[in-house]
Amino acid sequence: MPTRNPPLLRWTPKAVVFDCDGTLMDTERHWQEARNRAFSAFGLTPPRGFAERAKGVHYADCGRLMAEETQKPELATGLTTALLEHFLALVADEPLTMPGAAEFVHLLSGRLPLAVASNCPAQVVEESLGWAGLRRHFQHIVVPSGTGDHTADARPATRERLEDLRPKPWPDVYAAAARLCGVRPQDALAVEDSQTGVESARRAGLRVVGVGPRPAEEEADRADLWVTALHAPDLLAWAGRWTTGPVLPAPGDRAGGDDSAASLGGRSAGVDETA
Repeated sequence: MPTRNPPLLRWTPKAVVFDCDGTLMDTERHWQEARNRAFSAFGLTPPRGFAERAKGVHYADCGRLMAEETQKPELATGLTTALLEHFLALVADEPLTMPGAAEFVHLLSGRLPLAVASNCPAQVVEESLGWAGLRRHFQHIVVPSGTGDHTADARPATRERLEDLRPKPWPDVYAAAARLCGVRPQDALAVEDSQTGVESARRAGLRVVGVGPRPAEEEADRADLWVTALHAPDLLAWAGRWTTGPVLPAPGDRAGGDDSAASLGGRSAGVDETA
């Protein structure tokens, strides 16, 4: 725990934009298993250290990377398709939230605009959050171009489409999410678990809370604050003070599910101050 109050904790955001995989949803292990299954389906062996290099990478870029690193560039399309199919099957069987994610989202829901900015297709994000009972808390979902609908509003009748949104680490999805929430990027907070996502949010002008095991100091310092999980006491206490007026609740989850189905996990939580 920090011995003094980090500067970020003296600021109040007007909107919060979350990453999905590894931040809200415990899906990184599903992506890893999906990569392994896709490699196996084509008779390939995963290159050493590939899991770390693939973390946070857009799934289509990951498919191309899988093909390149196995010296099979002609398999890029097939590997990408197999990767997504295996992932969707795995997450449907076991939709778990990251430790503290449901608690943190519930605390913020209805108090200020919430959005998701993800490198995954909109279908993946919507269904993952729906299965976990969290979809209704988010006014907007923003994903890169070429991954289906680029933004998904919580009310289907007002679904929007944005063109030419590049994936993280480009700033596009975070900049668009802040704009859709009606705030300037510098007034929004991003919540991220990967360096790819942290870089995207910083380039868009958002302040950033990193979540998960603390990385090397130089990487951790790219975030304004690093927490081990979203139920870190100092983070919850800080968020409990935020208010920007009421936000109309969205309808229930499109994909079904109930908040009670979300797993809160059991890891201990703490806050690390960046230098």
